[in-house]
Amino acid sequence: MRERLGVVPVIVAESASWVAVACACGAMFSISYVAGVEIQVLEGALVEVPTGDGTGMDRRAFGEFVGPGGELASYAFGWTTGSDPHVARLSIGIGAGNPGGGTFHAVMFANEDAHAFSLVDEPFERVPQGGPDLTADQSRAHEDLPFVWWVTDHVMQHDRRAWWMRHWLLGTTCIQTPEVFERHEPVLLISHDADDGVWQLIGATDATGSTGKLGHLHHAVDEDPSLINILDLPPGRSAVRAGVGKPWTGDI
Repeated sequence: MRERLGVVPVIVAESASWVAVACACGAMFSISYVAGVEIQVLEGALVEVPTGDGTGMDRRAFGEFVGPGGELASYAFGWTTGSDPHVARLSIGIGAGNPGGGTFHAVMFANEDAHAFSLVDEPFERVPQGGPDLTADQSRAHEDLPFVWWVTDHVMQHDRRAWWMRHWLLGTTCIQTPEVFERHEPVLLISHDADDGVWQLIGATDATGSTGKLGHLHHAVDEDPSLINILDLPPGRSAVRAGVGKPWTGDI
Protein backbone atom coordinates (compact mmCIF):
# COMPACT_ATOMS: atom_id res chain seq x y z
CA MET A 1 0.00 0.00 0.00
CA ARG A 2 1.21 3.50 -0.81
CA GLU A 3 -0.06 6.58 0.99
CA ARG A 4 0.80 9.97 -0.35
CA LEU A 5 0.04 13.28 1.30
CA GLY A 6 -0.80 15.75 -1.43
CA VAL A 7 -0.92 19.49 -1.56
CA VAL A 8 -3.56 20.83 0.82
CA PRO A 9 -5.35 23.74 -0.85
CA VAL A 10 -7.46 26.14 1.17
CA ILE A 11 -10.02 27.26 -1.40
CA VAL A 12 -11.65 30.49 -0.32
CA ALA A 13 -13.36 31.69 -3.52
CA GLU A 14 -13.59 31.39 -7.25
CA SER A 15 -10.77 33.67 -8.45
CA ALA A 16 -7.50 34.87 -6.95
CA SER A 17 -3.83 33.94 -6.85
CA TRP A 18 -2.24 30.76 -5.48
CA VAL A 19 0.32 31.07 -2.69
CA ALA A 20 2.24 27.93 -1.66
CA VAL A 21 3.76 27.61 1.81
CA ALA A 22 5.89 24.60 2.77
CA CYS A 23 4.97 22.88 6.03
CA ALA A 24 7.05 20.78 8.37
CA CYS A 25 5.47 17.51 7.22
CA GLY A 26 7.51 16.67 4.15
CA ALA A 27 5.34 16.42 1.07
CA MET A 28 2.45 18.41 2.52
CA PHE A 29 1.97 22.03 1.52
CA SER A 30 -0.63 24.64 2.27
CA ILE A 31 -2.01 26.67 -0.62
CA SER A 32 -4.30 29.62 -0.05
CA TYR A 33 -6.77 30.87 -2.62
CA VAL A 34 -8.06 34.12 -1.21
CA ALA A 35 -10.93 36.42 -2.13
CA GLY A 36 -14.38 37.32 -0.86
CA VAL A 37 -16.30 34.25 0.35
CA GLU A 38 -14.50 31.70 2.47
CA ILE A 39 -14.97 28.13 1.25
CA GLN A 40 -12.23 25.63 2.04
CA VAL A 41 -11.53 22.32 0.32
CA LEU A 42 -8.65 20.64 2.14
CA GLU A 43 -6.94 17.73 0.41
CA GLY A 44 -5.97 14.89 2.73
CA ALA A 45 -4.31 11.54 2.11
CA LEU A 46 -4.25 9.65 -1.17
CA VAL A 47 -4.08 5.90 -0.55
CA GLU A 48 -3.06 3.62 -3.43
CA VAL A 49 -3.27 -0.18 -3.25
CA PRO A 50 -2.57 -2.55 -6.18
CA THR A 51 -5.55 -4.69 -7.15
CA GLY A 52 -5.41 -8.37 -6.25
CA ASP A 53 -4.70 -9.47 -9.81
CA GLY A 54 -2.03 -6.82 -10.28
CA THR A 55 -3.73 -5.27 -13.31
CA GLY A 56 -4.74 -1.98 -11.72
CA MET A 57 -4.58 0.37 -8.77
CA ASP A 58 -7.26 1.11 -6.19
CA ARG A 59 -7.05 4.81 -5.31
CA ARG A 60 -8.88 6.51 -2.45
CA ALA A 61 -8.61 10.23 -1.73
CA PHE A 62 -9.72 11.92 1.49
CA GLY A 63 -10.37 15.51 2.47
CA GLU A 64 -12.29 18.06 4.49
CA PHE A 65 -14.69 20.86 3.57
CA VAL A 66 -15.43 24.07 5.48
CA GLY A 67 -18.30 26.26 4.33
CA PRO A 68 -18.61 30.05 4.60
CA GLY A 69 -20.59 29.74 7.82
CA GLY A 70 -18.25 27.17 9.34
CA GLU A 71 -20.25 24.19 8.04
CA LEU A 72 -18.12 21.04 8.19
CA ALA A 73 -18.07 17.97 5.98
CA SER A 74 -15.60 15.18 5.30
CA TYR A 75 -15.29 13.39 2.01
CA ALA A 76 -13.70 10.40 0.35
CA PHE A 77 -13.77 9.32 -3.27
CA GLY A 78 -12.06 6.53 -5.13
CA TRP A 79 -11.63 4.65 -8.37
CA THR A 80 -9.95 1.45 -9.52
CA THR A 81 -7.90 1.47 -12.70
CA GLY A 82 -8.26 -1.56 -14.92
CA SER A 83 -11.94 -1.94 -14.00
CA ASP A 84 -14.70 -1.87 -16.58
CA PRO A 85 -17.10 -0.14 -16.73
CA HIS A 86 -15.53 2.96 -15.21
CA VAL A 87 -17.46 3.71 -12.01
CA ALA A 88 -16.12 5.77 -9.09
CA ARG A 89 -17.30 5.88 -5.48
CA LEU A 90 -18.01 8.80 -3.13
CA SER A 91 -18.76 9.30 0.56
CA ILE A 92 -19.74 12.64 2.16
CA GLY A 93 -20.10 12.84 5.93
CA ILE A 94 -21.82 15.60 7.92
CA GLY A 95 -23.03 16.25 11.47
CA ALA A 96 -20.71 13.96 13.42
CA GLY A 97 -22.22 13.22 16.83
CA ASN A 98 -25.35 15.27 16.17
CA PRO A 99 -28.94 14.18 15.47
CA GLY A 100 -29.45 14.07 11.74
CA GLY A 101 -25.79 13.48 11.01
CA GLY A 102 -24.79 10.74 8.64
CA THR A 103 -22.65 9.58 5.75
CA PHE A 104 -24.05 9.70 2.23
CA HIS A 105 -22.74 7.28 -0.39
CA ALA A 106 -22.92 7.53 -4.17
CA VAL A 107 -21.44 6.20 -7.36
CA MET A 108 -20.14 8.43 -10.13
CA PHE A 109 -20.12 7.56 -13.81
CA ALA A 110 -19.71 9.13 -17.25
CA ASN A 111 -22.83 10.75 -18.68
CA GLU A 112 -22.15 11.74 -22.29
CA ASP A 113 -19.36 14.36 -22.01
CA ALA A 114 -19.86 14.97 -18.29
CA HIS A 115 -20.20 13.00 -15.06
CA ALA A 116 -23.24 12.13 -12.97
CA PHE A 117 -23.95 10.75 -9.50
CA SER A 118 -26.40 8.21 -8.13
CA LEU A 119 -27.05 7.57 -4.44
CA VAL A 120 -26.46 3.98 -3.33
CA ASP A 121 -27.01 1.79 -0.27
CA GLU A 122 -23.53 0.27 -0.11
CA PRO A 123 -21.09 2.20 2.14
CA PHE A 124 -17.78 3.24 0.62
CA GLU A 125 -15.60 4.90 3.29
CA ARG A 126 -15.88 6.15 6.86
CA VAL A 127 -15.01 9.84 7.21
CA PRO A 128 -14.41 11.95 10.35
CA GLN A 129 -17.41 14.28 10.07
CA GLY A 130 -19.78 11.46 9.15
CA GLY A 131 -22.32 9.51 11.14
CA PRO A 132 -24.42 6.41 10.48
CA ASP A 133 -24.26 5.10 6.93
CA LEU A 134 -27.41 6.21 5.12
CA THR A 135 -29.19 4.14 2.51
CA ALA A 136 -30.06 5.72 -0.82
CA ASP A 137 -33.68 6.23 0.29
CA GLN A 138 -32.60 7.78 3.60
CA SER A 139 -30.23 10.09 1.74
CA ARG A 140 -32.95 11.22 -0.69
CA ALA A 141 -35.25 12.03 2.24
CA HIS A 142 -32.57 13.89 4.22
CA GLU A 143 -33.08 17.63 4.59
CA ASP A 144 -29.37 18.28 4.09
CA LEU A 145 -29.03 16.46 0.76
CA PRO A 146 -28.80 19.77 -1.19
CA PHE A 147 -25.86 20.76 1.04
CA VAL A 148 -24.20 17.40 0.37
CA TRP A 149 -24.46 17.90 -3.39
CA TRP A 150 -23.13 21.45 -2.97
CA VAL A 151 -20.10 20.09 -1.11
CA THR A 152 -19.65 17.47 -3.84
CA ASP A 153 -19.63 20.15 -6.55
CA HIS A 154 -16.88 22.06 -4.74
CA VAL A 155 -14.83 18.91 -4.18
CA MET A 156 -15.03 18.01 -7.87
CA GLN A 157 -14.08 21.57 -8.83
CA HIS A 158 -11.17 22.11 -6.45
CA ASP A 159 -9.63 18.78 -5.34
CA ARG A 160 -6.89 17.90 -7.83
CA ARG A 161 -7.33 14.14 -7.25
CA ALA A 162 -10.97 14.57 -8.36
CA TRP A 163 -9.73 16.08 -11.64
CA TRP A 164 -7.59 12.97 -12.15
CA MET A 165 -10.51 10.68 -11.35
CA ARG A 166 -12.81 12.57 -13.71
CA HIS A 167 -10.36 12.20 -16.62
CA TRP A 168 -10.28 8.45 -15.88
CA LEU A 169 -14.09 8.30 -15.83
CA LEU A 170 -14.44 10.14 -19.12
CA GLY A 171 -11.51 8.44 -20.85
CA THR A 172 -9.94 11.78 -21.77
CA THR A 173 -7.53 11.27 -24.66
CA CYS A 174 -4.16 12.92 -25.17
CA ILE A 175 -1.52 13.01 -27.88
CA GLN A 176 2.07 12.67 -26.70
CA THR A 177 5.34 13.10 -28.51
CA PRO A 178 7.24 9.79 -28.88
CA GLU A 179 9.85 11.03 -26.39
CA VAL A 180 7.20 11.70 -23.74
CA PHE A 181 5.29 8.49 -24.55
CA GLU A 182 8.45 6.39 -24.13
CA ARG A 183 9.31 8.34 -20.94
CA HIS A 184 12.57 9.62 -22.39
CA GLU A 185 11.49 13.21 -21.71
CA PRO A 186 9.22 14.80 -19.09
CA VAL A 187 6.19 16.81 -20.12
CA LEU A 188 7.15 20.49 -20.41
CA LEU A 189 4.19 21.82 -22.41
CA ILE A 190 0.51 20.92 -22.16
CA SER A 191 -2.25 22.24 -24.37
CA HIS A 192 -5.99 21.57 -24.31
CA ASP A 193 -7.56 21.93 -27.74
CA ALA A 194 -10.67 24.09 -27.87
CA ASP A 195 -12.22 22.30 -30.86
CA ASP A 196 -11.93 18.56 -30.18
CA GLY A 197 -10.94 18.61 -26.49
CA VAL A 198 -7.77 16.58 -27.09
CA TRP A 199 -4.83 17.28 -24.82
CA GLN A 200 -1.26 17.47 -26.17
CA LEU A 201 1.77 16.57 -24.02
CA ILE A 202 5.13 17.74 -25.35
CA GLY A 203 8.66 17.50 -23.95
CA ALA A 204 11.90 19.18 -24.96
CA THR A 205 11.71 17.80 -28.51
CA ASP A 206 9.42 19.71 -30.86
CA ALA A 207 6.24 17.90 -31.88
CA THR A 208 5.68 16.83 -35.47
CA GLY A 209 2.20 16.12 -36.80
CA SER A 210 2.86 12.56 -37.98
CA THR A 211 4.60 11.06 -34.95
CA GLY A 212 2.18 11.68 -32.08
CA LYS A 213 1.18 8.77 -29.84
CA LEU A 214 -2.48 8.58 -28.77
CA GLY A 215 -3.19 7.63 -25.18
CA HIS A 216 -5.27 8.50 -22.13
CA LEU A 217 -4.53 11.51 -19.96
CA HIS A 218 -5.01 9.60 -16.70
CA HIS A 219 -2.21 7.19 -17.71
CA ALA A 220 0.14 10.15 -18.18
CA VAL A 221 -0.57 11.18 -14.58
CA ASP A 222 0.15 7.60 -13.47
CA GLU A 223 3.65 8.03 -14.94
CA ASP A 224 4.18 11.65 -13.81
CA PRO A 225 2.06 12.61 -10.76
CA SER A 226 3.24 16.23 -11.03
CA LEU A 227 0.84 16.64 -13.97
CA ILE A 228 -2.04 16.57 -11.49
CA ASN A 229 -1.62 20.30 -10.89
CA ILE A 230 -2.72 21.22 -14.42
CA LEU A 231 -5.60 18.80 -15.04
CA ASP A 232 -8.21 21.58 -14.90
CA LEU A 233 -6.65 23.46 -17.84
CA PRO A 234 -9.57 25.03 -19.75
CA PRO A 235 -10.08 24.31 -23.46
CA GLY A 236 -8.06 26.60 -25.68
CA ARG A 237 -5.36 27.12 -23.05
CA SER A 238 -1.78 25.89 -22.67
CA ALA A 239 0.86 25.80 -19.95
CA VAL A 240 4.63 25.33 -19.83
CA ARG A 241 7.24 24.59 -17.18
CA ALA A 242 11.03 24.54 -17.09
CA GLY A 243 11.20 21.02 -15.64
CA VAL A 244 9.59 18.49 -13.31
CA GLY A 245 8.78 20.19 -10.03
CA LYS A 246 8.88 23.67 -11.56
CA PRO A 247 5.74 25.83 -11.61
CA TRP A 248 3.39 25.84 -14.58
CA THR A 249 3.08 29.19 -16.35
CA GLY A 250 1.51 30.51 -19.53
CA ASP A 251 -2.03 30.81 -20.84
CA ILE A 252 -3.71 29.25 -17.82
